[in-house]
Amino acid sequence: MKEQKMSAQLDTKVISKLAEILDKNNLTELEFESEECRICLTRDFSGPAPVYAAAPPPPPAHHHPAPIAAPAASVAEANAAEDYSKHPGAVKSPMVGVIYMSPEPGAANYVKVGDTVKEGDTVCLIEAMKTFNPVKSTKSGKVVKILVEAGDPAEYGEPLIIIE
Repeated sequence: MKEQKMSAQLDTKVISKLAEILDKNNLTELEFESEECRICLTRDFSGPAPVYAAAPPPPPAHHHPAPIAAPAASVAEANAAEDYSKHPGAVKSPMVGVIYMSPEPGAANYVKVGDTVKEGDTVCLIEAMKTFNPVKSTKSGKVVKILVEAGDPAEYGEPLIIIE
């Protein structure tokens, strides 16, 4: 009988020490095991859950409405039949992103078929990681073909516009 009482006292001291460790270290659970016993303490944080203020979302840098559904075949599909990747007048995508043909919604496109451009003129934008990057004409000449539409995805090195 005396042995049981001693064991109960030991457990109380151990439990008190474990509870102190649990509290000091802001733990939610603590487990202790010895040859004689196994003790598991858990803390219940019942009560109102902590409320965290969320940062407001950043304002959109440049928003374009989704492109209107194209007729049966899109421009990209129509141009897929021809390989413009080696065309000497191809303006190629310098990065992966989304194509925008105008500086802002409702504005006129940077270029259209028949326009004359000079080397270095902006012909479209590519949005990559919320940044709008201008794509510049690689040569002077006349825009003869536009291979993409606003909202199309662009791959690195993909031909976008043909200038002759």
